[in-house]
Amino acid sequence: MNKAPTPDVLFKRLAKEHLFIDTLQTQHSDRLDFHDVSVWGIKAALQAAYDAGVKATSRTSCPTQVTTNGQP
Repeated sequence: MNKAPTPDVLFKRLAKEHLFIDTLQTQHSDRLDFHDVSVWGIKAALQAAYDAGVKATSRTSCPTQVTTNGQP
């Protein structure tokens, strides 16, 4: 079974892949600490974070088999 990434690893990956931000470390420079980000980039990052949460939840919850009539 694959282990879920830690929150920090997930945050860094989402920032880089969807927001094009290389680091989440404070650089003490406005030019490096503040970024122009598109709304679709923010939406993509939020969707990816949501999907990661759903995936992590499905790993920890007990699976229930449901029949076609909706009864367990």
